[in-house]
Amino acid sequence: MKTIKAKYYIIPAVVCLVIIVGLGYYYFLTDFAKDSEKVNYVYIDDDDTADSVFTKLEPYSTEHSLCGFKILARHSGYKEKIRSGRYSVTSGVNTLSMFRKLKNGHQEAQMLTIPESRTMEKLSGIISKKLMLDSLTLEQALTDNDFCGRWGYDTATIACLFVPNTYEVYWNISLDAFMERMIKEHDHFWSGDRTNKATSLGLTPNEVCTVASIIDEETANTAEKPMVAGMYLNRLKAGMPLQADPTIKFAMKRFELKRIYHDMLFYDSPYNTYRNAGLPPGPIKIASIKGIDAVLNRVDHDYMYMCAKEDFSGTHNFAKTYNEHLKNAAKYSKALNERGIK
Repeated sequence: MKTIKAKYYIIPAVVCLVIIVGLGYYYFLTDFAKDSEKVNYVYIDDDDTADSVFTKLEPYSTEHSLCGFKILARHSGYKEKIRSGRYSVTSGVNTLSMFRKLKNGHQEAQMLTIPESRTMEKLSGIISKKLMLDSLTLEQALTDNDFCGRWGYDTATIACLFVPNTYEVYWNISLDAFMERMIKEHDHFWSGDRTNKATSLGLTPNEVCTVASIIDEETANTAEKPMVAGMYLNRLKAGMPLQADPTIKFAMKRFELKRIYHDMLFYDSPYNTYRNAGLPPGPIKIASIKGIDAVLNRVDHDYMYMCAKEDFSGTHNFAKTYNEHLKNAAKYSKALNERGIK
């Protein structure tokens, strides 16, 4: 009789317990994100604590789901091992799945575009906006000869490492892992045909990048780049100074200049290609792929001089003789004066 009575009470109790657990699960561990079709991202860095992670999740979670997340964190040791990364918060994800994602470090990759930057300071600032890497730390590394030497470069040639393209990387990638990735992409870019073409020109990949960086600054007209490349290679072969105005801007760090005056040509710098024959110590920017390929596929011609066209089309007048070049330069100078460009 007592056994029957015990069963009579136990069964409803079990049912009630199951209902309570079910309701608790439904309330705390089902839909984590607020209703939204937009994918949001939470960025957890190395300095984050459990409380700061909760704060970062709060704008994208419901009140009860965040409560459930906190309960899971409290009873799983999450506070002792927080994994940095870029984590997506999507509509429909449940609290348990969201917690497992952060706890196990299952982050989403970040698309990183390497731009055609003129300086490592500019490059570092752009990269730091996309990755966890600090801009100052990255800039100091890329302007330190010892660090650059670890990867086979120096501070003058480190720009040659970077191929301006878009890459899929993790937001919390370390500095060394980032450099290793760039080395891998660089070697892939230069494997095969490009290296063979550079060798046939008597140039190293670094030297090709240096010429290409000057061409990129000389003209934005892609169709004209191989012509400009042919002229500069003619000068190199003849032992003539390149006399490239963009190298003056780089040497003086005055990229805003629209006109180069005679006294600027004497600026004391190894990058001044009016005072120094041959190539400068390294690129004056991260060379574009189109600029690099323009050098490797340069147009063979006899031109030794060029000057911007007086119609400001962004293209150039080419000349074989210095006298012909002076006439072209006079036309361009007159056009600058008429427009009041100083």
